Amino acid sequence: MVHLGLDVHKNTISAAVLEPGVETPVVDKISSDEDAVRRLVARFDDPRRVRACYEAGPTGYELARLLASLGVRCEVIAPSLIPTAPGDRVKTDKRDARRLARLHRAGELVAIRVPSVAEEAVRDLCRARADMVIDQTRARHRLGKFLLRHGRVWRGGDNWTLKHQGWIAAQRFDDPALTATFAHYRATLTAREAAVAAIEADLTDWFTRAPFADPVARLAAYRGITHLGALTLACEVCDWRRFGTAGAFMGFCGLTPSEYSSGERTRRGHITHAGNLHLRTQLVESAWAYKSRPAIGAQIGRRHVDLAPEVVARAWKAQLRLCGRFRRLDACKTSRNIVVTAIARELAGFVWAEMII
Repeated sequence: MVHLGLDVHKNTISAAVLEPGVETPVVDKISSDEDAVRRLVARFDDPRRVRACYEAGPTGYELARLLASLGVRCEVIAPSLIPTAPGDRVKTDKRDARRLARLHRAGELVAIRVPSVAEEAVRDLCRARADMVIDQTRARHRLGKFLLRHGRVWRGGDNWTLKHQGWIAAQRFDDPALTATFAHYRATLTAREAAVAAIEADLTDWFTRAPFADPVARLAAYRGITHLGALTLACEVCDWRRFGTAGAFMGFCGLTPSEYSSGERTRRGHITHAGNLHLRTQLVESAWAYKSRPAIGAQIGRRHVDLAPEVVARAWKAQLRLCGRFRRLDACKTSRNIVVTAIARELAGFVWAEMII
């Protein structure tokens, strides 16, 4: 097999070709457009003998799909899992391409799953919603801090309820500049809320469409996971069976504790925060729902309609386990964030088990 290490950038690709029986790859720099890639593949007599790889990054998966259409088997590599020498302080495109080719032939690289075009499209839509929610939160914070700076303090309960929003709408300022500032902040917030509502309406259509209909229905049976949260989990993972154990999936979510142990000393620290941020965020948000006692509310009951009894039974078993564990941990831990993280880790195990059945 010929191994091809690609260091991919927006405008150029450094291609390191490692022939069988050769220790030093030959590096060539080409353009990143499709024609240049096709000319590179045309150099080889049999593209099926070529094994290509490149690091996952901002250029996405289009290069992998193009190489696959040309008959070249291409793997997209997890950058954080590429072995590096501690004393190596020189980084160039050519060195990176050579290292990829050598490590790929040695089998030392970890490949990630390349999603299909449809899967990536829905995933991008879910991530766009997450970005818009962040923008909405920032707009709310700016408006709230503006009111606080001018002595307008809300003491009537939780923020951003209907009562709180009515209180904000009733605020008036004597100074024209303050009135204009207040109007601009409110208009920005209204636009952000409309954007979130619009993209959530677009996502609703995918709750019942292939290939997400069955995973969304089963994941939404669990407490704290709405249909929107279930779609986020489903499109971020796609293939649940690539994780051999629940622990492997927890590690992919970055919810496992870090460890620095040597000799007789065992030391564990904070969670790794490695892996998929969107999965971890969704699981942590869902874990807060288990702070109350186990119950089947109206919303969960509606999500259980038309589901198999076995799925409902597994969701209830998870709720009993996680609600009880939340109360026990909450009684002995000083920080609820630690408790929620532990619950999110166990919830990851439950949803993984649900999806591989």
